[in-house]
Amino acid sequence: MTLFFLIAILLGIAWFWQDSLKSRERAIQAATLACRELGAQLLDQTVALKSIRLARTEAGSLNLRRIYEFEFSLAGYERLHGRAFVLGQKLEQVQLDRAEGMVIDIKSPSHS
Repeated sequence: MTLFFLIAILLGIAWFWQDSLKSRERAIQAATLACRELGAQLLDQTVALKSIRLARTEAGSLNLRRIYEFEFSLAGYERLHGRAFVLGQKLEQVQLDRAEGMVIDIKSPSHS
């Protein structure tokens, strides 16, 4: 019985790890595309996980919502901040902060 629980825990950890890698890759793609559309440069070519929590999808089922942060530059010398919101494996939105304090909010087409 103990072996069964150990295997179940290891499988759960493996699933979570794989799911997190897919979600992170989706966030990197979204950040890259948002920066390209704005004419900005994604700095360090990566994102960092800021938070993870349970949230409901449009269908009402529970899934993990991950918020990733990244940095980008418009002029090449400043570091501005952005966020990518991923629910499960689906991109919800990307937010890009501007130096003037304005936030550019790009929603996924299904969340418009």
